[in-house]
Amino acid sequence: MEQFNSALFSYLILPILIILARIVDVSLGTLKILFISKGYKYLAPLLGFFEVLVWLLAITKIFQNLDNWVCYVAYPLGFALGSYIGMIIEEKLAIGVQLIRIITRKDASTLTKVLREGGYGVTSIQAEGSTGKVGILYSIVNRKKIKDVIQVIQKHNPNAFYTIEDIRFVSQQIKDDKTLYAGKI
Repeated sequence: MEQFNSALFSYLILPILIILARIVDVSLGTLKILFISKGYKYLAPLLGFFEVLVWLLAITKIFQNLDNWVCYVAYPLGFALGSYIGMIIEEKLAIGVQLIRIITRKDASTLTKVLREGGYGVTSIQAEGSTGKVGILYSIVNRKKIKDVIQVIQKHNPNAFYTIEDIRFVSQQIKDDKTLYAGKI
C-alpha cells in the first residue's frame, strides 16, 4: 500500500486514471444521448448505468485527494478529451439514416439520374424559390453513405444548396448496402 501514498502515484498515476475515467464516462454519455435520440430504450439506460458508475469512481478519487491540484486539472481535461473522443466514436458508428434535401436552380435531371443509378432513392419536385424556378430533390440515405451522396452533388451540381437532417423513424424498409432499416433507426 506504500506505492498508493507515493508522490508518483498522487501526482502522475492518479491524475492519469482520472483522465481515463472521464474519457470513458463522457464518451459513454455521448453514445447514450445518440441511442436515446434513435429510440434505443434498452441500450441507452445500460450505457447510462456505466457512465454514472465510472463517474462515481472518478469523483470519489477527487474527493479523497482534495489537496491535490493535479487532480483538479485532470478532471476537466478528461471531460474535454471524452467529449472529443465520444464525437469521433459517434461519427464512426454513423447509426441510422438521414434525409438530404437538395435545392438547385440548375436542371436536376442529371443529378437525379446519377443518384438513382448509384442505388439511392430520389424524390424530385419542381418548386418556386425567391429567384425563380428550382428543383428540389429528397433522398433518405444511410448515414454511412452520406459523404458519397455529397460527392455526387458536388460533382454534378456544385452550386446546389443542400441540407441534411437526422431521421428517427422510417415507415418503410430502406435497402442500402444489404442492410435493411425499418422502424426506429
